[in-house]
Amino acid sequence: MDSPCPIARGVATFGDAWSLLILRDALAGVSRFDDFRRGLGIAPTVLTKRLASLTQEGLLEKVRYQDHPPRDEYRLTEAGRDLLPILFMIAGWSRKHRSEGALVRYLDAVSGRDIEPVAIDRGTGAEIGSRAFRVVVPGSTAEKP
Repeated sequence: MDSPCPIARGVATFGDAWSLLILRDALAGVSRFDDFRRGLGIAPTVLTKRLASLTQEGLLEKVRYQDHPPRDEYRLTEAGRDLLPILFMIAGWSRKHRSEGALVRYLDAVSGRDIEPVAIDRGTGAEIGSRAFRVVVPGSTAEKP
C-alpha cells in the first residue's frame, strides 16, 4: 500500500481479524500449522492464505523443521514481535468497552498482576490521548518547521 497514512498501511498489513489472531497465537508460542488451525478453529485454506500473507509482509518467517514429509513452522520476525504492545492495547480497549462475560486475563509473569497497557509518547512522556495532536500530510506547508 502506498498511502501516506501509517494507520492505513498497518491495517493493510495485519488488519483482518484472522491475521491478528494468528499473530496473537504466535506471540503466545504457537508455531505450527495444525496448532494454529486447532486453536483458532480456522479453515485450512484461510489459514494457508493468512500465513502466506503474514510471511510475505515480513511478520512471520517460515522455517523447515522436518524434511520427510516436509513440514514448516512459523516464527515471528522482529516486526511481528513488535506487535505485542499493539495487541495488548487492543485487549485493554476490549476489556474496557467489550467486557461482557468472562475474559482471558494477561498477567505479568513476575508480579502476577494484570497487565494494564497504556500508550506513552516517548518524546513527551504523556499518555497518548491525553493531549491534542495534529495530522501533518507529507508535502504540506505544515510539515516544514
